[in-house]
Amino acid sequence: MKKISILLLVCSLFMANITKADEGMWLLPLIEKLNIKDMQALGCKLNAEQIYSINKTSLKDAVVIFGGGCTGELISDKGLLLTNHHCGYGVIQQHSSVEHDFLKDGFWARSLSEEIPSPGLSVVFLDSIADVTTQILPELDKISNEKDRDEKYSKLSQAMVKALGKDPKKFRMMITPLYGGNTYYLFVYKVYTDVRFVGAPPSSIGKFGADTDNWMWPRHTGDFSLFRIYADKDGNPADYSADNVPYKPKHFFPISLKGIEPNDFAMVMGYPGSTQRYMTSWEVAERMNISNDARIKIRGIRQELMLEDMLADRKVQIQYSSKYSGSTNYWKNSIGMNKALKKLKVIDRKREQETAFTNWINANPQRKQKYGKTLDLIHNAVQSRENSLYGSIYLSESITRGSEIISFAQNFVRYYDAVKKEEKTKQDSMLINTFPIRMKASSNRFFKDYNMPTDRKVSRAMFKLYADDVKAENRPEIFQTIAKDYQNDYSKFVDDMFAKSIMADSSKVNAFIKNPSIDVLENDPAFKVAQSAMKKANELRNEMDPYSNMFSEGFRLYMAGLMEMNPNKSTYPDANFSMRLTYGTISGYEPMDGAYYNYVTTLKGVMEKEDPANWEFIVPDKLKELYTNKDFGRYAGKDGKMPVNFIFNGDITGGNSGSPVINGNGELIGTAFDGNWEAMSGDIAFEPDLQRCINVDIRYTLFIIDKYAKATNLIDEMIIVK
Repeated sequence: MKKISILLLVCSLFMANITKADEGMWLLPLIEKLNIKDMQALGCKLNAEQIYSINKTSLKDAVVIFGGGCTGELISDKGLLLTNHHCGYGVIQQHSSVEHDFLKDGFWARSLSEEIPSPGLSVVFLDSIADVTTQILPELDKISNEKDRDEKYSKLSQAMVKALGKDPKKFRMMITPLYGGNTYYLFVYKVYTDVRFVGAPPSSIGKFGADTDNWMWPRHTGDFSLFRIYADKDGNPADYSADNVPYKPKHFFPISLKGIEPNDFAMVMGYPGSTQRYMTSWEVAERMNISNDARIKIRGIRQELMLEDMLADRKVQIQYSSKYSGSTNYWKNSIGMNKALKKLKVIDRKREQETAFTNWINANPQRKQKYGKTLDLIHNAVQSRENSLYGSIYLSESITRGSEIISFAQNFVRYYDAVKKEEKTKQDSMLINTFPIRMKASSNRFFKDYNMPTDRKVSRAMFKLYADDVKAENRPEIFQTIAKDYQNDYSKFVDDMFAKSIMADSSKVNAFIKNPSIDVLENDPAFKVAQSAMKKANELRNEMDPYSNMFSEGFRLYMAGLMEMNPNKSTYPDANFSMRLTYGTISGYEPMDGAYYNYVTTLKGVMEKEDPANWEFIVPDKLKELYTNKDFGRYAGKDGKMPVNFIFNGDITGGNSGSPVINGNGELIGTAFDGNWEAMSGDIAFEPDLQRCINVDIRYTLFIIDKYAKATNLIDEMIIVK
């Protein structure tokens, strides 16, 4: 009995070790040095060069930045690209109308000729990464002033990028600071701008569960969409042309139907947007009490008003679907983050780290000389910028972004300022000369998805909320006019603004663009609000500038000190939308005492969640028919069930949406699309027992394409591994 107990203990410790999440979003050039042995011990069959190589084709050649804020992956030799439904949502909405409602009905191109061009959409391939720290840091270390240091970094970066001699129309090149500015990497990207919409399921599949299920597990969402990259006949980036051909990638992912089991190795390659894992306790409190609280309150009110109109009118629903979705995503993220940060006592843990750092400094005179002021710099900067940051966030969320008419009017403020300048720069002249063309395009985009009654209703609430929560002395000057002329009746002011402004009427805006008049702008109430708000926003930024420099110095020293303090620890830099790799194993988790969440969900769960009275949980009849008949084809699991979503303990964040989930053989097994509610603090503090990456099982993706949509033309161009 005793021997059995010891054996069970050893097994449980082993299982705990392999099911804990691996913390880290790792830079690809460092995989060989820092990660590959650990990855192979977990089940990866690849070597480091097969994952990332400059001189040979590798997995990184099949992964792209999609649309500027997501990740995508190539899944055929004809440039077919897979990403999330929510990543393609703006494009799907852009092409939708009441007559052709791709959001409601889905869309599938049955041939190349049916694929829809999507102007403004691009994909970006990583060409190379190079460590240029030795060329940058010695020059910066000669400078003690943080502002001068930043200016020097900017000049050095521009000179080094220019020396590469690459065409800026086809390449993006940037030198990016990592580890708080203690390391610098050069990233070179290749940009393709002819990207066409190929397919997407209806939102009842691609967005099943909508806001209720967002950031939650268990999940049952077919969050995917398909696009295709086109190039010129030589495979180079080219603007849209009927003569362009499908792009032939260096590498694309074969797709595995083998399925997944607990403890299977899995990895994600993609472009995580932003983490702040090295935040101090003061920054965490600032995030919770200023940034998140403001976002939760303001967006909650705005979204409720938008949704009323969306549910009442299908045209408005199509127009506002992307705006609403974009707003609710980080509204709910903020709610979950605050809840998790409190529950997991993250501020207390950060304080413990700060105490350990202080004790380490004080133990050595040289360290005290070098790092003694570090935490004071950060604390003082955060404390000093509090009022300005609060004002900046409230102004942005309520007025300059909260009211669409004011957001649109800001385009005219920039034009006005350029015209009014006595001595115009080359940039000013270019802005004035290109104004008619640029604003015509901007106007068309704006009014296509604009409903004036909705904006007016939201603006009434936003102006009042802003006035209620921001002291009079901290508001833009225009609020003094509202107080004097309208006796702080914000509804009356907003109604008057919408009645008199050209900004809410497409015909008036287009007439202005044809015959611009400074007098018209100076008498336009929406323009006056935008002008006043932008002036206040600049004042708030200027107030925070000295503290930003103070914080930058403190954070740079803090990161250097932490790495010196822990020389044997492999430290990864915060995410900054550069390509990273994260890995782990398939595993469920315990969200709370007495509960356990399995690692996979099935189509049965979709049917269990169905609610015909709730727009978030509508199930298409065709999907119900396939389920009833168990018509899953070759995509069912070994148990005969149709898998939908799965989780693994990888480390991801926003920007990883659409990232490929890859097995140990380099085959695609899923598409990442979300994180879980219990670990919403993960951008700030990694939670190894709770953190999970939520993914669409690739078998569900193929099942929807094949059995639901009958788009076998797309299935036929993939390499599917049985």
